[in-house]
Amino acid sequence: MTEISDLFSLKDKVAIITGASKGIGKAIAIVLAKAGAHVVVSSRNQEAIDAVAQEIIHSGYSASAIACHVSSKDQLENLVNHTLSQFGSIDILVNNAATSPYFGPLENFPDDAYDKIMNVNLKACMQLANMVHPHMKKVGDGSIINISSVEGQKPTSGLSVYSISKAGLIMLTKAQAREWGKDGIRSNVICPGLIKTKFSQTIWQNEKFLNQFISSLPAGRMAKADELSGLALLLASNASSYCTGTVFNVDGGYLT
Repeated sequence: MTEISDLFSLKDKVAIITGASKGIGKAIAIVLAKAGAHVVVSSRNQEAIDAVAQEIIHSGYSASAIACHVSSKDQLENLVNHTLSQFGSIDILVNNAATSPYFGPLENFPDDAYDKIMNVNLKACMQLANMVHPHMKKVGDGSIINISSVEGQKPTSGLSVYSISKAGLIMLTKAQAREWGKDGIRSNVICPGLIKTKFSQTIWQNEKFLNQFISSLPAGRMAKADELSGLALLLASNASSYCTGTVFNVDGGYLT
């Protein structure tokens, strides 16, 4: 009989987490490290991820920090190569980095903002997963966790292209699951609702909007970043060994 601790153990696994300098990415990195994984935290700012890595190391766990702007294919390759040279494998990939530089009507959406959103939120996720695929395939095991959004299922006015990119990420997950299942690779997607992070602060700092919004939520509140980390651990571990291509909503009942 499998012990519960073994079911969720990530001992000696290697995990890459993008957008890990704060918020959801940082929370996931900490939990995966506590479960025994060697976590490679990544974002554009080396100083910021160094701080996250040191926090994890000082708590007695394993972490490394590698700066990477995910819209650069060369930097993605560098992230993969450094991870392999340091740890020898890649078992878990968490595609969390995202951007939303423009809020406004669809008909006025700037071309440069469209390109930036699609490159960071979707294209980079596909490229990085494609880079780690052969290494997961070689060992016949791996877990890809894409962080989408409820916006990918129910768009908000003003966030149209962000919503499109997140919808694309949901379908990318299903395509990965369909094509890579034979290689022993699982791919699942988490769709957060309103989470209290720096990324969403323009929403939750608007007290009138926030009160109106949470009053309609079954949960009656917004979430903290670490409320997604347990689900990420489930999907990274053998506890979800028969789960792939699945969309998990962490939204306090928003889509109910």
